[in-house]
Amino acid sequence: MLDHVGLGVSDYQASKRFFESALAPLGYEVIMEFGGSAAGLGAEGKPDFWISPSDSVAPVHVAFVSPDRATVDAFYKAALDAGARDNGAPGLRPEYHPNYYGAFVFDRDGNNIEAVCHEPG
Repeated sequence: MLDHVGLGVSDYQASKRFFESALAPLGYEVIMEFGGSAAGLGAEGKPDFWISPSDSVAPVHVAFVSPDRATVDAFYKAALDAGARDNGAPGLRPEYHPNYYGAFVFDRDGNNIEAVCHEPG
């Protein structure tokens, strides 16, 4: 089980604004921040997703658990509204398993950010 994950970003302030907006439907907010050097986002007081500035950004894939399909839809809309690029509209992905409902976006650094619900519709 992972405790937290960190992501290097090319524009810290823009990325912080993006993730604050995109992850808000999942209950995420900035929990901790160390000046302009790192921000920890999370839900229920636990920062489990960190961003920090980096001169060398290598895109990764990060998936956030969603409690239901409506929240996946809300994440996708919020992310696009915040400037993300589409990488897969909300929908079932039965090739993963019958109840896999996810949505995928690229953030400004090309990271593949996903919200996924594993519960039946």
